[in-house]
Amino acid sequence: MSDQRGTSSPDVGTGGSPFVVDIRTLERKPGTMEQLHKTVVVDEPVGLDMIGIPAGSPIDLDMQLQSVSEGVLATGTVSGETRGQCARCLEPLNGTVNVFLTELFAYPDSETERTTDSDEVRRVDHDHIDLEQAVIDAVGLDLPMSPLCSDDCEGLCTECGVRLAIAEPGHHHDTIDPRWAALQDKLGDGDRPDDSPAGS
Repeated sequence: MSDQRGTSSPDVGTGGSPFVVDIRTLERKPGTMEQLHKTVVVDEPVGLDMIGIPAGSPIDLDMQLQSVSEGVLATGTVSGETRGQCARCLEPLNGTVNVFLTELFAYPDSETERTTDSDEVRRVDHDHIDLEQAVIDAVGLDLPMSPLCSDDCEGLCTECGVRLAIAEPGHHHDTIDPRWAALQDKLGDGDRPDDSPAGS
């Protein structure tokens, strides 16, 4: 894990999370700004069921922290390598996610803090802000619910499960009308009642 701020340790604050940032240098002076360039390693996957940043992978934060009258405004980009699988054919997928994040962290005694529900705004806690949930939300909203290896992915054969992209041309399975299955078992594969439905 690297931290290029050159200020307080990034691991101080609630739970020692690497997403917690000391903002005392902003001194609550509106207009004061500071750059945050930091790489953190996540202990849990970040993203969705089918695709996300896996546990143990780095997330790069390139942010600007600005003191405003109501709190600290964090803006910038969050990026990381993603892994997942195609929602149609289940083939592995590798890629990157790069999202823009804007989040206000309200001061404890601000009007925003007093008038906003706790689940609608994030807060400054003992001169620290915790970017973790904001990063999780931004990445989750940016990733596709049903990732695809290609827009024209044909998926899997519903009968045998083979990937249709690599199946032989015209891949199909002859199916038997269940009404005739017992009779065909007695007659053999080469026989079929004359009045059985065509193509069954």
